[in-house]
Amino acid sequence: MRRDPFITGEYYHIYNRGVEKRKIFLCNKDYFRFLESMKEFNNAKPVYSLFLHRELKRRGALDVQRLKELVEIVCYCLNPNHFHFILKQTVENGISEYMKRIGGGYTKYFNHHNQRSGFLFQGRFKSVHIKTNAQLLYLSAYVNKNRYIHGYGDDLDWPFSSFQEYTGKRNNGICNRNEIRNQFKSKSEYREFIQENALYMKEKKEDEKYLLE
Repeated sequence: MRRDPFITGEYYHIYNRGVEKRKIFLCNKDYFRFLESMKEFNNAKPVYSLFLHRELKRRGALDVQRLKELVEIVCYCLNPNHFHFILKQTVENGISEYMKRIGGGYTKYFNHHNQRSGFLFQGRFKSVHIKTNAQLLYLSAYVNKNRYIHGYGDDLDWPFSSFQEYTGKRNNGICNRNEIRNQFKSKSEYREFIQENALYMKEKKEDEKYLLE
């Protein structure tokens, strides 16, 4: 059990990486599968498999409008060997249940398709309680521009982070952007905010542990 349980209504920075720093995404199909998991596993009812979940939706046997979400996804970024989320817990034990589904489901998929067994992620996921609005805004820039900060390349055309959702280039229905975006006059103002902060974070990459706390 975690020393400090997650509090419903509060925001958290969640992150994890592959065991032994291995890559957890080997191709675009892996990234898309993880994104689908993020979206479909986020409901209070059990999801036994993505295949069954898809079939129920296709047949109209699942009223997706009435499903209660475990968490509110604020930001995310998927990188070759790790991922970052900002989540708001919306039901009791929501974050723990959501991350158990994400980690377990994706590991089974990845192991099956790559003929491997065992753990994929480096232990239990890490979490930081976001206690102030300033910290929330700062970490939103960190997560949205994480690909750039880690030196993988620019985020402009990277479809596996929420950066494009926040800048209006696309909307895949995963994020709730209101808490962040409503604090800025326009998309361009927020874009300037994250670009400026991401540049500072990239320069301070050696102090990442400090940035995350």
